[in-house]
Amino acid sequence: MFVWVRFCFLQVALLTSLVAGPPAPFGAVPHPRQLAWQRMELYAFVHFGLNTWTDREWGYGDEDPALFNPDAFDARAIVRTFREAGMAGMILTAKHHDGFCLWPSATTEHDIAASPWRGGRGDLVREFSDACRAEGLKFGIYVSPWDRNHAEYGREGYVKVFHQQIREVLESYGPVFEIWFDGANGGDGFYGGAREKRSIPPGYYRFPEAVETIRKLQPQCVVWGAGDARWGGSEQGHVGDPHWHTMDSKIPGNGATGVRLGDTWMPAEGDTSIRPGWFWHEREDSRVKPATKLMDVWFQSVGRGANLILNVPPDRSGRLGAPDIASLTEFRRLRDQLLSRDFAAAATSEGTSGDPMHSPAMLVDGDLETFWTPAEAEASPTVTLRLVAPATFDVVRLREQIRLGQRVDGFAIEVETAEGWKTVHEGRSIGHQVLVRLSRPVTASRLRLRITSSAASPCISEVALFKLPAMRNSETGIPASQANLDKSAWKVIAATSGDATRAIDGDPDTLWHTHMEQEQAPPQHFIVDIGVETRIAGFTYLPRQDGVAHGLTDRYRFELSRDGRHWLAAAEGEFSNIRANPVEQAVSLKSPVAARFFRFTGLRALERNHVSAAEIGLIAAP
Repeated sequence: MFVWVRFCFLQVALLTSLVAGPPAPFGAVPHPRQLAWQRMELYAFVHFGLNTWTDREWGYGDEDPALFNPDAFDARAIVRTFREAGMAGMILTAKHHDGFCLWPSATTEHDIAASPWRGGRGDLVREFSDACRAEGLKFGIYVSPWDRNHAEYGREGYVKVFHQQIREVLESYGPVFEIWFDGANGGDGFYGGAREKRSIPPGYYRFPEAVETIRKLQPQCVVWGAGDARWGGSEQGHVGDPHWHTMDSKIPGNGATGVRLGDTWMPAEGDTSIRPGWFWHEREDSRVKPATKLMDVWFQSVGRGANLILNVPPDRSGRLGAPDIASLTEFRRLRDQLLSRDFAAAATSEGTSGDPMHSPAMLVDGDLETFWTPAEAEASPTVTLRLVAPATFDVVRLREQIRLGQRVDGFAIEVETAEGWKTVHEGRSIGHQVLVRLSRPVTASRLRLRITSSAASPCISEVALFKLPAMRNSETGIPASQANLDKSAWKVIAATSGDATRAIDGDPDTLWHTHMEQEQAPPQHFIVDIGVETRIAGFTYLPRQDGVAHGLTDRYRFELSRDGRHWLAAAEGEFSNIRANPVEQAVSLKSPVAARFFRFTGLRALERNHVSAAEIGLIAAP
């Protein structure tokens, strides 16, 4: 009896040693709502509102709700386009900075009920949420904390309004997968007629209380900008490389790269628009990003483990533009073709394992939940894949099992050639996924993944191999020029400071600035003789393109003259959002003006005490 019991005990001990179970989680790990969110990867942004009619990016707050009347709006058609483009959901700007609510809100009269659309009984948020459910997409909501319309903004009364608006949209429109809080806060605005600048103190919005409300109403809703997810660092869509899913609650970090071994799981979202602006502008119909450009953005966001939210704005009729739909369709085709064949599928694998339940075979089983983990003692664990047949590939996809944390700090991809093993790529972060684009296609029958550095035993879910599709030659990604007047005969005839010829030389890498031996504070201007009298319909301002915000002009004055002595104030206003989105800004005049001279004045700068411009251009009237 004693011998039999001892034999059973030894059997159990042997089995326990062979099936050790998965490694313990390492460091910060995702909440289930964050994990589900990260696996969405790609979804749409929809900027739609009064700015669509006023041709602005940031409304001032004094716009007339009567402008809003999209006579051909069809939420189902828009959402269907997103589904056919391979998107997992969409987020609607239910309220932008102008304070106009796209649902009938009890908190304000500056809402859709004051518009003529649907006879004043419309609810655009409901129509989009219903369309998403019908088409099988997840629905998200953007509610701007900044409200340039509300008289109480900057005071305690508005905070209660803002929190009530959050409650309204979360209680009324079904499951919301993400709520988006923009970082643009405070500044000039209408504010109930005050027309003044208002600033807010730290903690003004009481976001911890707002998040607590969100958690109670919709526990699975990811809070962007106030808890669960972070900005990817630019409005061009890309995030940093290497890319970490964690941030540190005690040390400020770079949202583009994250913080290695941070104490808080806070994955990134790359955001960009299919057009230069976020709202629809007719002048941008020829400047829709082609599918090849979208593929680059996708590789630099989703391909680095972040999510990508791609803005596609409806026009004034309430429909998506034909160029936008065509680009989305081709974007889907290219992704489908890329991922249609995984050359690592059915490969045999060799490598050590600390647990037979987590053997190298798990890398190619098509299941993201399974994973390979090596023996604990290995300093540089390696796994080798033998393909079914020699294959030519140039994209390698790697995934970690992020339920257990982001563990890998360095890896190398090697292929076997006639001369032996050759390293074709070395990288650092993996995380949810990394899509490695090799510098050139390689043909091989064996591939080796070597983990060169890892903070804990690596847990790798997948190795996959793909071949990039051929890109269509017509898709250059170069937009048509907005400023269609030739600059070759232009001459700068006056400038308060600096070399203003750099702002009209056609080179975006040069710039006019008024910081010479010492900073020259705004306002600063220069005058240009364009050589011949022309009917001018607008102008363009390209901010400096070197990544520096010094002198970025966010308020301007544009004047025109026939003789260089008598001036007409043709336009004055703000360039919205240029810090985050430093792309060419186009300003249309109320009506064309015949002129030979223009004067551009920078009235205010975002940083430092001078003015800058990479290029100023003119738009000729038809």
